[in-house]
Amino acid sequence: MSRPAGGARRVVAAVAGAAVALTGALGAVAATSASAGEPSGGDSAINGFRNVGYFTQWGVYGRDFQVADLVTSGAAENLTHINYSFGNIHHESLECFVANKAQGTGPNGSDGAGDAWADFGMGYTAASSVAGVADTWDQPLAGSFNQLKQLKELHPDLKVMLSIGGWTWSKNFSRAAATPASRESFVSSCIDLYIKGDLPVIDGRGGPGAAAGVFDGIDIDWEWPGTHSGLEGNHVDEENDAENFRLLLAEFREQLDAYGAQTGEDYLLSAFLPANPDDIAAGGWNDPRIFDSLDFGNVQGYDLHGAWDADLTGHQINLYDDPADTREPSRQFSVDTAVQEYVSAGVDPAQLGLGMAMYGRGWQGATSADAWGPATGAAAGTWEAGIEDYDVLRDVGTEHYDATLGAAWRYDGNQWWSLDTPATVAQKSAYVRDRGLGGAMWWDLSGDEDAELLDAVAAGLFSGPAGPVDPGTPDPDPTPDPDPTPDPTPDPDPDCGDGWSGGAVYTAGDLVSWDGHTWRAKWWTTGEEPGTTGQWGVWEDLGTC
Repeated sequence: MSRPAGGARRVVAAVAGAAVALTGALGAVAATSASAGEPSGGDSAINGFRNVGYFTQWGVYGRDFQVADLVTSGAAENLTHINYSFGNIHHESLECFVANKAQGTGPNGSDGAGDAWADFGMGYTAASSVAGVADTWDQPLAGSFNQLKQLKELHPDLKVMLSIGGWTWSKNFSRAAATPASRESFVSSCIDLYIKGDLPVIDGRGGPGAAAGVFDGIDIDWEWPGTHSGLEGNHVDEENDAENFRLLLAEFREQLDAYGAQTGEDYLLSAFLPANPDDIAAGGWNDPRIFDSLDFGNVQGYDLHGAWDADLTGHQINLYDDPADTREPSRQFSVDTAVQEYVSAGVDPAQLGLGMAMYGRGWQGATSADAWGPATGAAAGTWEAGIEDYDVLRDVGTEHYDATLGAAWRYDGNQWWSLDTPATVAQKSAYVRDRGLGGAMWWDLSGDEDAELLDAVAAGLFSGPAGPVDPGTPDPDPTPDPDPTPDPTPDPDPDCGDGWSGGAVYTAGDLVSWDGHTWRAKWWTTGEEPGTTGQWGVWEDLGTC
């Protein structure tokens, strides 16, 4: 394929240089939504299906798309997983890292790049936050990480994953995966940073455990091992990448499970799966052994064609092969062909999600409403030539739909756009059911702010017969001893929590006793005495104990 998945749409804003002090404070978030309740361990599903959406790091800038928008649109109710994209791999240490360094240009442009400001530095006002109250200038965790944490309070079954790589930041995957030592070091750094939440201190934000509880797992977006189909300048080892990729996933699985044994949590591992059969073969993506490590993977179902072929319109998101495709056979793709590359190799369909798009790819100067007609170049797009959000395209020209292909497009006499619509989503949802797939995936959530496409997949999957995904349930309480021996010094009121300590680190939900009361931490804190900062402080007074 000529392009990878939605990482090609990446727009990186300049990184702000200092924290912004905002008045007000972050209040507690009540778990009162329709999905509220005790979160289940392991995976997540609605009616036996996953529905995964990518939330982009850079979307909070020009697009002004915030985590709170998922609440106001109702999108959060129809999602089981959010993939926060992307995390980068450092070119020297070959470890996961975050930094405030804007994306550069050329083959070396990703070296050291990161956006800690968007991740955990940016302060949110009451109007823009999930909780409806403003961040304070001195809280260790702000930015999208904190907003995602608040979203999980509203939707306890929602899993949040940190996606590593993407089109722009896959440069150093091959080097990080090359040896047992580099794999162990890389994986350990990612778990420390994202799962344990040990953030660096940048502009007053961050610190040990500051992001604990935000992420439920890791999503691997290596584009692409074993092949030069990725971004120019990516490190590629054509001979060894496939096996090293398999071993890297096994290392992630081992370390995630080991840490989960300490915390009692079941951490997830997923991957973004290519659609091009050549890329699949080069990276060993359809080797069933990698799915012993992965909980699930999402098959790229878009970017099958685009305006990099400037003079030829055509489908970028077709479910089935198009016999009218005029390109050479090796460049003719479909979603079904991609899925079959995995299933025919022995991969369990329940571990596969079908990728769909909340954007279209288009051309201008098109003289025919039919696909595979002439064009003069990429159509103008708000953020990038040849690309536009579904929110914009749903009103462009006339919609066309071919059920034999599972493809939709819009044509206005000049512009020709290939996109997903409620009609294609309904058809693809039926395909997911018929093939026993595990659900759907979306790049990216900012393109459908009204959640129209999410509503369509919910209508197709979230009622009727249940799908194949078992989200897992918490372990039942052990059978009580019929004649238990009491603790010689029982705690008269275990709900009071341990006594507060000025040197301890507390995270959201921790209980302590102090001055005859029980106090619950609203977010990460250390050294702040309960009751000294009033109702706006970190500690919530739960009453006498």
